[in-house]
Amino acid sequence: MAEDCQHQHDNCPADELLACPLHAEFAGKSADATPCNRECPSARLRQAAAEAKLAALDRQAADGAKPWKLHRRWDRAARLFGETPFERLSNASVTVFGLGGVGSYTVEGLVRSGVGRVVMVDFDDVCVTNVNRQLHAMKGAYSKPKCDMLAERMQRINPDAEIVPVKVFYNADTSDALLGDKPDFVVDAIDNMTAKAHLIATCVERGIPLVSSMGAAGKLDPTAIEIADLSETHGCAMARAMRKILRQKYGLGTDKTQTGVHAVFSAEERTVPHDLSYDEAAGGFLCVCPSRANDFHTCDDRNLIDGSAGFVTSVFGMTCASVVVRTIIGRM
Repeated sequence: MAEDCQHQHDNCPADELLACPLHAEFAGKSADATPCNRECPSARLRQAAAEAKLAALDRQAADGAKPWKLHRRWDRAARLFGETPFERLSNASVTVFGLGGVGSYTVEGLVRSGVGRVVMVDFDDVCVTNVNRQLHAMKGAYSKPKCDMLAERMQRINPDAEIVPVKVFYNADTSDALLGDKPDFVVDAIDNMTAKAHLIATCVERGIPLVSSMGAAGKLDPTAIEIADLSETHGCAMARAMRKILRQKYGLGTDKTQTGVHAVFSAEERTVPHDLSYDEAAGGFLCVCPSRANDFHTCDDRNLIDGSAGFVTSVFGMTCASVVVRTIIGRM
């Protein structure tokens, strides 16, 4: 058994170890916890990849044609992170998928932390029902693209940042184009389960660091929010369903193995949505989204429309941003 495992470890191509199902079970485990009594190369490569990424960002900052100089707008952040780690943030590129109640606040947290390039992907337009939880939802923004509205706000926060709005729906067809610039980190704030699973599996396969937001709807207590490997989430119906899809469709992880994916979740019991007075007049829930006529994702496609609270979705988003920032500065 040990010789066979040793042989398989040594012959698994290095560029495949990060997502190799054979080694995923032992990723992060000590040597004595593996059949071959040695540390799994997958765990070593994950760590090496993270260190290489930090080193590359440092070299990029050192070799840049334009000398980097700390701006006073970042005084408080740099005093917390440190000036050299903050420079890494200014040279980092992060792509956020989904700009709703979670994703919009994730972008805000990233840009206000000094991330130099943020790509924001969402095909949807602002709807009046977004007002309670989405940063860009306000009078004058309805029916306008979420990515464009958020980009205007972010550019005012940091005029030096490269803010890239992309009005596209993420799926298998658009994946290569949207991940082609090889971001330093990806944030998954998608609520479409098919698209969400594909993004998670693709990032794991390509070795792109990822943090994924699980179900924030139907929750009231922001203090119940946690961060864990996706395999170690509990009490969250979305996370449970996502683990099943990833296991069955992509062969990624099991309930007892680590996936390498940071998940932000809440184990708080979901509050069942209340019926509202105008539902009866409309014959049930009526979608009023300006972009409801699309082939990708609509309110009418959902079995149930949960309620949500901005003080919960925002904390989900800011927690996702914290995972990104702390990883890049080496404090995660």
